[in-house]
Amino acid sequence: MLKMKNRFNSAVTVKVSCGLLAGMLAPSIVHACACGCGVFDVGTSSMFPSGQGGMAFLQYDYQDQNHNWSGTSQAPAANNDDKEIRTDVVTAGLQYMFNRSWGVQAEVPYAFRYFKTKDGAGDIVSRNWSQLGDIRIRGIYTGFMADLSAGVTFGVKLPTGSHTFDPHVVDRDTQIGTGSTDILLGGFYRDNLDRNQKWDWFAQLQLDIPVLIQDQYRPGVELDAAAGIDYKGFSFGRVRISPLAQVIFSERTGDSGAAAAPSNSGYQRILLSPGFECHIHPVIFYADAEFPVYQNFTGYQLAAPVLFKASLSFMF
Repeated sequence: MLKMKNRFNSAVTVKVSCGLLAGMLAPSIVHACACGCGVFDVGTSSMFPSGQGGMAFLQYDYQDQNHNWSGTSQAPAANNDDKEIRTDVVTAGLQYMFNRSWGVQAEVPYAFRYFKTKDGAGDIVSRNWSQLGDIRIRGIYTGFMADLSAGVTFGVKLPTGSHTFDPHVVDRDTQIGTGSTDILLGGFYRDNLDRNQKWDWFAQLQLDIPVLIQDQYRPGVELDAAAGIDYKGFSFGRVRISPLAQVIFSERTGDSGAAAAPSNSGYQRILLSPGFECHIHPVIFYADAEFPVYQNFTGYQLAAPVLFKASLSFMF
């Protein structure tokens, strides 16, 4: 259990990562591909507040959506006009706790995207572009317990990312920005598994609800959750290395509106994610890989065989 007198104890050793970038693709006669192309994740356990103070972080996410998927199994690539969506996202963030109960967090993503598809003439075309993504701002409340082991978050996703890049080739659900303003709600809990405080467990969830939309496209509601354990028994001088394992679950309802492809959007998925965190006070480095073990996609959609994440944080 995280104690206020120690900002870098058990809970700070875990990253809860849900790089949920599922690509939603349409059948071969239309283009509708990626209602989950944007980055939406449940954050990390290292971001769980532990008392007054701040943290600045830089995070990198990568996935290559190149497998056509339908239902719970892979589908022939010929059934989908869209062939590949490759995304790199760099996110700069800042969290600050004004006191033991209240704080704020902001995340500013910048995305690089490659998209390969078949145009109306039947030719394979591709696009490369990079843009600011949708900014997220959250409030944090951790006043439930003296050790800050439980908390809730609430905030908004702003439509700062563009949803109009080359619309003749790039569909609304493949754009870097959704064009929507969303309500963000979440919560977390953490505790020790043993008396020696070598093993910890954690759980977190986030709910993303679009409320204001643009140009007849409403993205689906998304629920993301993660649970895992970590071990913090390895130390080498000032360096502490913490391996971890987590299970990640996400569900997204179908998109709606005249610009959407509801028959090719919506999914449920479960991922297993090994990772590690390295502490050299006040710096934390984290990396993981996230492997889908269950996927159920509506219609034809592109999926990535693995997702990667790395981050560098500085506590102050």
